[in-house]
Amino acid sequence: MTAISIRNLHKSFPAFALRNISFDVQKGTVMGFVGENGAGKSTTIKCILNVLKKDRGLIEIFGHDHVEEEVKIKEDIGVVYDDLPFPEMLTGKEIEKFMHKLYKKWDSPLFYQLLNQFKIDPSKKVKELSRGMKMKLSISIAFAHHPKLLILDEPTSGLDPIVRDEILDLFLTFMQDDNHTILFSSHITSDLEKIADTITFIHEGEIVFSENKDVLLYDYAIWKGSPDEMKDLPEEAIVRVRKGVFGTEALVRKKYISRIFPIKRPTIEELMVFFTKGEIR
Repeated sequence: MTAISIRNLHKSFPAFALRNISFDVQKGTVMGFVGENGAGKSTTIKCILNVLKKDRGLIEIFGHDHVEEEVKIKEDIGVVYDDLPFPEMLTGKEIEKFMHKLYKKWDSPLFYQLLNQFKIDPSKKVKELSRGMKMKLSISIAFAHHPKLLILDEPTSGLDPIVRDEILDLFLTFMQDDNHTILFSSHITSDLEKIADTITFIHEGEIVFSENKDVLLYDYAIWKGSPDEMKDLPEEAIVRVRKGVFGTEALVRKKYISRIFPIKRPTIEELMVFFTKGEIR
């Protein structure tokens, strides 16, 4: 079953536009949503959540139109932004009272259990919490109404590696239930290499690729050498080329490359750079 289905999504602003955005997030999977700052990740997420009204296109969540059945759909969605979207003068306890009225499935004991697990004092004001603690509070809020879908917009941005790893473990624990799904927007591609099943790359408001992560990382490779040495590469193997001070790099398809050629496995970040800045051969 498809958790999120987007077809031909368009949203225009004076200086930016989403154009023909289409991809699917399958139930029971984690999709990493990547792109440089300003590429359209947050705009797409806001359109999914109907915070921004799309100009045209189709968005369905669990097979339901995201506008026509918005209230019902949002009962099953937990959202974590890169910052806690609550006034800084509120305490965790005050936020809980508000959220209790908002969600039918709100689970107060679970919320306080999570706060205890994260060592968050519910009487502390938001402004008194560190960035890591704010993120854990945000995750507690997202988890406490038993969502089937988590939508994460840069949740690990600005966190130290230890806290990031702890938070990634929470998302992996969430995914132990086959009915759960995550759309994870991040520019920290190493996080996505740990937990994502698929990667969708958006660049300047358009989708460059949406593919299984293992296919991307194992079907492609990076070759390095001189321009003369590159002449020995099979033409059908070369996808993109980048020329630098210290030689030439090529993104290649491994199936066309003999073992005699020195190649290495790419990272998601390197794939992004090649697909946006590399020359097509």
